[in-house]
Amino acid sequence: MDASANRPRMTGWPGRLDRAFTVLTEALAAALVLVEAVLLGASTIARYVFNQPFAWADELASLLFLWLAVLGASVALRRGEHMRLTAFVRDLTPEIRSWLDALAMMLTAAVLAALVLPAYAHFEELSIGLTPVLEINEGWRGGAVLTGVILMLLTALQNLARFASWKQIVSALVLVGALAFGLNHFADAFDEMGNTNLLIFFVLFIAVAMMIGMPIAFAFLLGTVCYIAFATSIPISVIPNRVTEGVSHIILLAVPMFVLLGALIEMAGLAQVMIAFLVSLIGHRRGGLQYVLLGAMYLVSGISGAKAADMAAIAPTLFPEMLKRGTRPGTLTSLLSASAVMSETIPPSIVLITVGSVTGVSIASLFTGGLLPAVVGMIALATVVFWQTRHEQPPEGARATGWTRLKLFIIALPGLGLPVVIRSAVVEGVATATEVSTIGIVYTVLVGLLIYRRFNWRRIYPILVETASLSGAVLFVVGAATAMAWSLTQSGFSTQLVSLMTLVPGGKIGFLLISAIAFIVLGSVLEGVPAIVLFGPLMFPIAAQIGVNPIHYAMVAVFAMGFGLFMPPFGVGFYLACAIGRVSPDVAIRSVWPHLGALFVALLLITLIPWISIGFL
Repeated sequence: MDASANRPRMTGWPGRLDRAFTVLTEALAAALVLVEAVLLGASTIARYVFNQPFAWADELASLLFLWLAVLGASVALRRGEHMRLTAFVRDLTPEIRSWLDALAMMLTAAVLAALVLPAYAHFEELSIGLTPVLEINEGWRGGAVLTGVILMLLTALQNLARFASWKQIVSALVLVGALAFGLNHFADAFDEMGNTNLLIFFVLFIAVAMMIGMPIAFAFLLGTVCYIAFATSIPISVIPNRVTEGVSHIILLAVPMFVLLGALIEMAGLAQVMIAFLVSLIGHRRGGLQYVLLGAMYLVSGISGAKAADMAAIAPTLFPEMLKRGTRPGTLTSLLSASAVMSETIPPSIVLITVGSVTGVSIASLFTGGLLPAVVGMIALATVVFWQTRHEQPPEGARATGWTRLKLFIIALPGLGLPVVIRSAVVEGVATATEVSTIGIVYTVLVGLLIYRRFNWRRIYPILVETASLSGAVLFVVGAATAMAWSLTQSGFSTQLVSLMTLVPGGKIGFLLISAIAFIVLGSVLEGVPAIVLFGPLMFPIAAQIGVNPIHYAMVAVFAMGFGLFMPPFGVGFYLACAIGRVSPDVAIRSVWPHLGALFVALLLITLIPWISIGFL
């Protein structure tokens, strides 16, 4: 809840209990990240070095991964790091925003309370079976969801106690109770409305919930729980089952590993040495550092799993010198934001991994297809930089000598080689994305310790907690969106959507253009991961039916969602770039349109020319 800075912490024994609960949850989540990294690393070494793979490793890793997802989601809820739509509450007065925060958290608690008994039923159902390899009780899998629901419920109640007044808590409780009473009273009417009730539960409810600042994952669950409970005869216990299914894809194991890898790359100094080398090459030209920013984002983007982390790794290194050279702060932030859009398709992007998970499209093909669309975006932005800086004087100071460039290249070589190795290994089928991420972690640790000597052991625990939090936030969205997408499918909505989209004029081109616009809107509201999990299973089969290559369609969808994510006034990514660049959004928004215009042209090219996405497959 955003009001945390304005509310006192709990004192006395409630405060001590609250802090103990937080420390325990974060420690368990951090430990699971570490255990997963060690387990997957050992399994990868056993497979490729000793040719003795652990038959049980994937099963154990999958089980621990589920626990990591729910514990990480609990940590993210406590830290206020779940994905949210803030456009509608950002400029409200603190008093009104505090009331809405309390209502959003009360709705979150209500949804979680409604899932406790269904999660227990899911646990009991799984407890009668054994896992196929380890032959341990499947109840451990069901117990993860039950434990996660209870922990998040306790966390939501603690957040209310810490940040909301008693008046706000009581009023929010009354409103939520009135909503539940009204839904129960009109349950028969909802059943008679047919699929019209989808507009109430999956449009109105979710839209209002997100507008008041409710985390996106819990807004999805709110619509799904209300729809199943009050408009169908389906038992609510199906929701924990679908959430479990959503976060259990083996491909998604790569998510926390790449998040951890991105944090280690920043700590070990790999990003900084790559930037220094790029500066020596083109930093002396007009707009040179702006070109360096684009090149650096291309090199490091996608590895961390979070655009905020990518931007934060680059901006502090380049921005001070760029300001000295006279570049306006608004232009800097605008370019930083636009470069994050450009790099959305660069592997190993978490969004690409999610696309492969929910649609069944080859990860290797997605990684191959994502490189050239990002180049098109980079050329479009470089064109804007060239036009804006064409009348500037070259920066003063001698350009780097050939010897200096060679020296910096040698220093940067370990960093430059990592993205190449990661992408090549997956594309060539040498190893899976998860295996490559663990190899990258080991490599980065060794480089940081032995070569750059910038490895800070004191930062390891905070990095593990941050990894668990970000991973939990991403994965819980995947689980919640999976449950919501299943509900939409059961309602017959997917069949109706297929019929509607096949009537779009213009054939494949018309469908692709409509899809691009739709994903821009979805990206500005939902961000990439929840949008692709929710609509990927619906839209990709339609694209295949019309004859659109799935890799081409994936690139259009991901690039368009990135465009929406960083497009003001709703795109939260734009405001992240402003926060990292320490520039007011009001200042940056005046400079962002040339860059967005160039990216829109790039999106049209990617949409209309399939070769850009599939030419190297």
